[in-house]
Amino acid sequence: MLTQLAIRDFAIVDTLDLELAGGMTAITGETGAGKSILLGALGLCLGERSDAGSVRHGCERADLSARFDIAALPTARRWLEERELPVDDCLLRRVVTANGRSKAWINGQPATVADLKALGEHLVEIHGQHAHQLLLREETHLRLLDDFAGNRNAVTQLGETFRRWQAARRRLKQLTESGDEVQARRQLLRYQVEELDVLALGEDELATLEHEQEQLAHAEETLREAQIAAECCDNDENGVLTLLNQATHRLDPLPGSDRGTLSEIISMLGEARIQVEEAVRELHRFADATELDPERLAWVESRLGEVHRIARKHHVMPEELPALHCKLQAELEGLEGGEHDLEALRSEVETLRDSWRELARQVGETRQQAAGRFGKAVQEQLAFLAMGKARFEVAVETRQSPQAEGMEEVRFLISANPGQPPRPLAKVASGGELSRISLAIQVVAAQHSTIPSLVFDEVDVGISGATAEIVGQLLRRLGENGQVMTVTHLPQVAAQAHHHLHIEKQAKRDTTLTRMALLDEAGRVGELARMLGGVNLSDRTLAHAREMLDASQQGAAH
Repeated sequence: MLTQLAIRDFAIVDTLDLELAGGMTAITGETGAGKSILLGALGLCLGERSDAGSVRHGCERADLSARFDIAALPTARRWLEERELPVDDCLLRRVVTANGRSKAWINGQPATVADLKALGEHLVEIHGQHAHQLLLREETHLRLLDDFAGNRNAVTQLGETFRRWQAARRRLKQLTESGDEVQARRQLLRYQVEELDVLALGEDELATLEHEQEQLAHAEETLREAQIAAECCDNDENGVLTLLNQATHRLDPLPGSDRGTLSEIISMLGEARIQVEEAVRELHRFADATELDPERLAWVESRLGEVHRIARKHHVMPEELPALHCKLQAELEGLEGGEHDLEALRSEVETLRDSWRELARQVGETRQQAAGRFGKAVQEQLAFLAMGKARFEVAVETRQSPQAEGMEEVRFLISANPGQPPRPLAKVASGGELSRISLAIQVVAAQHSTIPSLVFDEVDVGISGATAEIVGQLLRRLGENGQVMTVTHLPQVAAQAHHHLHIEKQAKRDTTLTRMALLDEAGRVGELARMLGGVNLSDRTLAHAREMLDASQQGAAH
């Protein structure tokens, strides 16, 4: 259950730390005091959408956190364990900045808003002010009946199976209708792949062919020039070696004081002669190794021409042909198995259809069995709410075509007056009657909820007098087995609560703030008196409030 709620700079609240307990907690205050702020802060911690208007005026961000005791909530603990989060605590935190952005944490670890929402579904169930309007929608009727029947997991599985079934049906239809196109594509791919198979271009072959073609095409010229270069160096009459030898012989016998310098020059000429001799030997070896092979050149050029021709045909670069070959081969293999895939897909569609039908049959039987029990339970609550003459029924009818949620349509029917046939809620119930019917349905739904924390946001609108006292008793009874928080304007409801949280708005200079506090017994009497008699409290009003509180607590004790 919810044990702590901390609010910082949210709406018109600057700082608020609330300690909450089990049982029924009434939340009251004057209109506009900010009762919805409490539920708004809780809603943001549970993953509701945020906006910049959530931040208190003049502040940079709103910081909200809610702590839950999950010792008795195995589904919430399992959710945390699956995500490797601590399970000895459950702290949800949400920060909303003035520019409308928000961040979320679960037990100190960063989380998404979707994570908050998913975990929150295991922690709190909120029955809001719009419950009356939702009850006029038949999809709400189906969901409530499924919750009452314990069908939630089965319906989820049913929907997943239905979606897989429909997806397989669409694939089968598409594959069947595109048969001619597939056959034409298969024939084209066979020709293209066979052509590339014959080409059999290796991954690095193109670069090797281009290099070899360049060498072969210039082999004759290269051989001729290498031989000429060797002749330039080694010619007996005017080759480089001959000239170097002549220069050395002329300098070597010279005497004189500059002999040291001449010796260095002679040494350099000797080194040059050695280098030239080595170059000549290498040129001869190169010329001997160079072969003229016109047949090989013709083959290489033919091979390159074929590669470029096929590349142009497929509108790709020559080096992209190996990758294209693999791609076309894979597509062809997929289409070659088309006939087998078609049969497999037909089998898959039939299997999913049969699975969905069996699940739908089981869920349908459960709905039929639960409908009577649900109607009877709501009927009992209506009698408790002074609508004993009304007749409430849950009609379960078979759909004409399968749907994700099954083959049943569920409608809540009501006959407010004896002798009148039950009709849909929207066509029969008045505003006050709809409020009581809505409350009766929500109480029945809450009694079968696995979530211990229930929030009722002004679900008692349109109710007054003795009926209001009965509503309070119903909510108190729910709170005895868990935690119920209810926002109310009715003193008869607030008097039944185990705890009473009062909200008031205070104006300080240019700032308006909301304060919230749990009331002691004297505070509760004063607040009930205000709810009974307005601003000016008489002794009689205070006495009435005291009597109402005492009677409620004594009645609860019995």
